[in-house]
Amino acid sequence: MKAGSERRWLIVIGTIIVQMGLGTIYTWSLFNQPLVDNFGWELSSVAITFSITSFALAFSTLFAGKLQDKWGIRRLIGSAGIMLGIGLMLTSQISSLWMLYILAGVIVGFADGTAYITSLSNLIKWFPEKKGLISGISVGAYGTGSLLFKFINGSFISSFGVTQAFMFWGIIVLVMVVGGSFLIKEAKEISSGSSVGVQQKNYTVKEMLKTKQAYLLFVIFFTACMSGLYLIGIVKDIGVSLAGLDIATASNAVALVAIFNTIGRIILGALSDKVGRLKVVSGALFVTAIAVTVLSTVTLNFPIFFACVAAIAFCFGGNITVFPTIVADFFGLKNQSKNYGVIYQGFGIGALAGSFIAAALGGFIPTFTVIAALCVVSFIIALTIKPPYQGTARKMHKRSVANMTTQKAG
Repeated sequence: MKAGSERRWLIVIGTIIVQMGLGTIYTWSLFNQPLVDNFGWELSSVAITFSITSFALAFSTLFAGKLQDKWGIRRLIGSAGIMLGIGLMLTSQISSLWMLYILAGVIVGFADGTAYITSLSNLIKWFPEKKGLISGISVGAYGTGSLLFKFINGSFISSFGVTQAFMFWGIIVLVMVVGGSFLIKEAKEISSGSSVGVQQKNYTVKEMLKTKQAYLLFVIFFTACMSGLYLIGIVKDIGVSLAGLDIATASNAVALVAIFNTIGRIILGALSDKVGRLKVVSGALFVTAIAVTVLSTVTLNFPIFFACVAAIAFCFGGNITVFPTIVADFFGLKNQSKNYGVIYQGFGIGALAGSFIAAALGGFIPTFTVIAALCVVSFIIALTIKPPYQGTARKMHKRSVANMTTQKAG
């Protein structure tokens, strides 16, 4: 028992190392202006690279589960780490935007998403009794990697220039992800019971898509992701435009988002094991709705602006953490990577939707109004949604009681 416990925690350590390496892609904003200065490209053209990365990351999760079935978890994560590292190293040799989009966008995003979802889902399977806490540790490591490498990559850029920074970044990430993969082991198939005392069904993707719960969870996840990702992309601009802050002060909000995002992942992940996943999600959506409403309706000052930003980042981090465990609770652990990969498309679409809505409606305030409305709708869904197997279990229980009553009467 002790040896088994030690093995599980070695897998935790390996997953943390992998996730920290993967989370470094969220330092991309550091590279935008240096690339503009180095090549003379338009800032908007360079900045779109991260949207491509985010979309490729989400899209890759549709295939990661099938690749894991063929290759095994260790080989798949190791291969993804090599692909990620080489993609970044080759980015140091680019001479055109299309090369940037393919290497730093498509290849890096696809590799990152493949390793992210499989390492996370595998770790949850190893700790079915602590799914929320373990998800928080894993996803929190992803956020921590982003926070630490803001300083590391920033130092590389200032000391060696942007092209060499990509080379050093790629080498470090390759070593972290490949090295961490050697500590990871494939989880054995673990069955879990439902809350009504019957064996929980392990849904395939096709079976999951036949339930209404899959689409309702997608709506909630899309809303949670869009609210957080939109804020991350424009938080400095909000501080300057709506709160009247100077650029230096508003820039501090970028670090604030990273810190509270990571804290939310750890705290709300652990809390979900105690009070329930959907209660945590509904609470986070409620707080987000209040925060974006304040941003769009109240005259902002320094403390109000930072309080709202911190609240949205905290809730976004928590929702991202809790959702993998909700999918496991609803549809079983066996096909977790594949099932969560489908729901995770809400992340990719959410990454693009906020910008499109802002362009269509004309700015921050109407976009925040839409987000607040979606949060209210998703809040109601989160309060009322039930796992699909519970309804079946209740029907079976009622049928069993009816049969017993008939037998006694006979």
